[in-house]
Amino acid sequence: MVGISPYARISLALAFTALLPLSSQAQDAFQTFKQLDTTAKMPKLNAFIAPGTAPQGSKLQEVALEAKLTANGDAVQDGLSWYVFSPMTGSDGKLPLIASSQGGSADFQLAPGDYFVNVSFGRAGVTRKLTVPEDGQVDKQTMVLEAGGLLLNAVSGSDVRIRPDQLSFSIYSAEVREDGERGLVMADVPPNTVVRLNAGTYHIVSEYGDTNASIRADIQVEAGKLTEATIQHKAAQITFKLVSDAGGEAIADTAWSILTAAGDSVGESVSAFPTMVLAEGEYSAVARNKDKIYQRDFKVEAGKNTDVEVLMKDVQPEEPTEAAKTVQVQPDQQPPTGDASPRTQAPLPSYDQLQSGAGTGDDVE
Repeated sequence: MVGISPYARISLALAFTALLPLSSQAQDAFQTFKQLDTTAKMPKLNAFIAPGTAPQGSKLQEVALEAKLTANGDAVQDGLSWYVFSPMTGSDGKLPLIASSQGGSADFQLAPGDYFVNVSFGRAGVTRKLTVPEDGQVDKQTMVLEAGGLLLNAVSGSDVRIRPDQLSFSIYSAEVREDGERGLVMADVPPNTVVRLNAGTYHIVSEYGDTNASIRADIQVEAGKLTEATIQHKAAQITFKLVSDAGGEAIADTAWSILTAAGDSVGESVSAFPTMVLAEGEYSAVARNKDKIYQRDFKVEAGKNTDVEVLMKDVQPEEPTEAAKTVQVQPDQQPPTGDASPRTQAPLPSYDQLQSGAGTGDDVE
C-alpha cells in the first residue's frame, strides 16, 4: 500500500458529537450500535481449559479475572475475550494456549506457576504476567484496557446523506513507519459501527464510492468514551447520458471515459447512463458510440448530485485519414507556390570535377 501523506496536507471537515463519560451509560452506548471486534472466534464457554495442561496431581487454584475500560470505571460485562498462555515456548515456537473464555469476567482453575494473561475488547487489548502460588488464595485480577469506542460516518457537501453501501472507512495507526507507510488497524469498516480501540490517535481514511472521492483525518479515541465523528466529503454523485437532444433518452451501447482537467482517466464504464462518485473539480466526459466520439466538459461541486448530458452534436473533430508528409527543401530551393513550377536543382559535381577543383565554383554545369 502507498504511504499516507501527513494530515496537514489534506483538506477535510469533521464534526464531533459530545464524548460520553465512562459509566454504565457509556457501556450502554457500546451496545446501541453494531460493533466490530475482529477477535478470534473462540468457543462460547466461561472457562475453557486445554486438556493435559495441568500437571498430574497438582492442586488447582481459582483465579478470577475482570477488565475495565478505565481504572475508575465499572467492569466490562460483555464482549471480552480472555486467553491464558504458558510462558514456555512449545515445539512449534509458539506459546501454548492454556485456557480461554468469552463474555465478561472470567474464572479459571490454574495450576501453580507463571502465565501470560491477555484480554481483548475488540481491537483493544492488554497482556499481564500472572503468577499462581502453590498456597493461599489468588486475589481477583483487574486488568485496565484504557480503551474506547469509535463510530464513523460521513456526509457529502455540508449535509447530504451518503448511502451506507457507498461508504467505507479504514483505520490506520497515527505513526508513520520508516518505509513511509502506516500500520493498518482495520479495513472496510461500515459506517455507523462501533469499533473498540485502545486509547490514542488514529488516522482514518474514508472512501465514498470507488472512483476518487477519498478524505483522511486524524481522530483521537479517549479511554471509556465513545467518539462519534462525521467526515465531510467534497464530492458528488454524477450520472452520465449520451442524448441526441437535451432531456432525451439515453443512448445504449455507449462507452464512457471520465478525465480530469489534466487529462488523467479516473473512471470508465460501458452503460447507457453510468453513475460515478467524483471528487470536487473539473472533468471531461468522453462518450464513444458507433465509432463516433463525443465530449463535454463539466464541473463537480460538493454535495450537488446531478446528471451530465453529452449531446451527439458535441462530436470531436475527426482525425486526418492520412499521415502528414514531410517535405525536405534544399537551401537554394523554394517550396512551390500557386501554379508556379518548382525550379530545377543543379546537378552535383562529378568525381573528376571535384578532383580538378571545377566543382568548387558556382559555374559547374
